[in-house]
Amino acid sequence: MSHTRHLADLRSADGGTFGGKSATLGELIAAEIPVPPGFAVSTTAFRAFVDEAGLEGRIASELGRMSPDDIESVGAASHAISEAMRSAPIPEAIGEEVSSLYAELGAQSGIDEPPVAVRSSALGEDSQDATFAGQQETYLWVRGAEHVCDAVRDCWVSLYSPPALTYRARLGQSGEEPAMGVAVQLMVDAEVSGVMFTCNPVTGDPSMIAVNASWGLGLAVVGGEVTPDDYLVSKVTREIVREHVHEKDVEYLPDAAGRGAIRAEVPAERRSVPSLDKQSLDVLVDVGRRVERYFGAPQDVEWAIARGQSA
Repeated sequence: MSHTRHLADLRSADGGTFGGKSATLGELIAAEIPVPPGFAVSTTAFRAFVDEAGLEGRIASELGRMSPDDIESVGAASHAISEAMRSAPIPEAIGEEVSSLYAELGAQSGIDEPPVAVRSSALGEDSQDATFAGQQETYLWVRGAEHVCDAVRDCWVSLYSPPALTYRARLGQSGEEPAMGVAVQLMVDAEVSGVMFTCNPVTGDPSMIAVNASWGLGLAVVGGEVTPDDYLVSKVTREIVREHVHEKDVEYLPDAAGRGAIRAEVPAERRSVPSLDKQSLDVLVDVGRRVERYFGAPQDVEWAIARGQSA
């Protein structure tokens, strides 16, 4: 397969072809960190899509008319490019590769049309010079090969969202040809999720791990809809040095229809309950230490604990 690879086969050197996120996931799997299985779509697939659909000229024309300091101009360019890309079909060969690896995930999980997360993995993402966090899209609880292909294309489209266009222009990259890889992973039905910093992000203390956590999928935290619970744990003794439990009144859950996620109110009796217990924090600290040791530097780690399972 020329445009896709299993995540487990990727290493950091593949970041230039598959994007930083997919390459990092491959490294985590190599380190035997518990990572949902999946596959990656390369930047060559994005370029083949643009070439086969004849979109290069249209994109260049819209970007040429755009003024990065004019919000309406940026919005108009983004809309025109997005509409053109969404109306173009994914090349048949790429669709077949994605469908084949998606079917493998189904066989591996024992689920017909397994739910997956389709995640943007742009070139240069979270590099020393820039962080594209929040600039490109992730689609959760996607089911069915056709919908997975559509979500892959939507990730490509997000390269030209107004925030992404403005951010690249601010970095002086507006004239460069962007490229997008995509990671497709089996979904975790998260009872609780969040992010972990293996070095205290406020004080820079490397002996402390900071953990943010909230109910359900991480969309409520990313979108600023809840204030997550906040834990500070000693990396050495596992002592909980600080614990701030907040009222978490919103969570995102799988849609009962089987596709996508829905916003739901957290029952009143659960809103102020700590989202993590000592055992879960101990496991997270262990994972954080292993990740940091493998990469040789402090790391930010996205995590989730599946519903009905301990950490």
